[in-house]
Amino acid sequence: MGLGKQAKTLSKNQIDTALAYISNGRYPIRDKVIFLLSVKAGLRAMEIANIKWEMILTPNGEIGHSIHLTNVASKGRSGGRIIPLNKELRSAITDLRVSGPLGRPSPFLITTERSISTTAQVIVNLFTRLYINLGFTGCSSHSGRRTFITNAARKISTVGGSLRDIQMLAGHSNLTTTQRYIEGDGEAQQKIVQLV
Repeated sequence: MGLGKQAKTLSKNQIDTALAYISNGRYPIRDKVIFLLSVKAGLRAMEIANIKWEMILTPNGEIGHSIHLTNVASKGRSGGRIIPLNKELRSAITDLRVSGPLGRPSPFLITTERSISTTAQVIVNLFTRLYINLGFTGCSSHSGRRTFITNAARKISTVGGSLRDIQMLAGHSNLTTTQRYIEGDGEAQQKIVQLV
């Protein structure tokens, strides 16, 4: 993946702008969950489309504190991965559960009016329309995932973690893949050079 072809990461301001825009849309609750699954959990479009309630709910039927993403929903073949739920994402998922599905009851988290599930292409199209409408050039359905991985990588040392933890959250089998997702920070590079 060349640098010129990677989806751009989102700034905090762009994330806030997108959430404000989504809140005024046709399906604000569902679309907020879709957006946050990308930005706050780093999920791929395919994973967002395939995530089921059973991957989030506890045995008591309550919203859990992590996503247990299985191979059925993910790109991998390694037994899936566990992604702790960000507070904002957990709250949005709770709101989605309270509001109910758009159509018939479904085992899938994300539904449409006409179907009990959706496809990765529908998720990709939703992000494409969102970013075009907001004028976010160079952004795609992978922008939220890259943003999540980049932000997590910048903060992981503050909680005693390592790049290996980011790799596990991202579901990459190779650490090199994770490294390619991380956006460089010119300001941080300037500061570190002055400290050397």
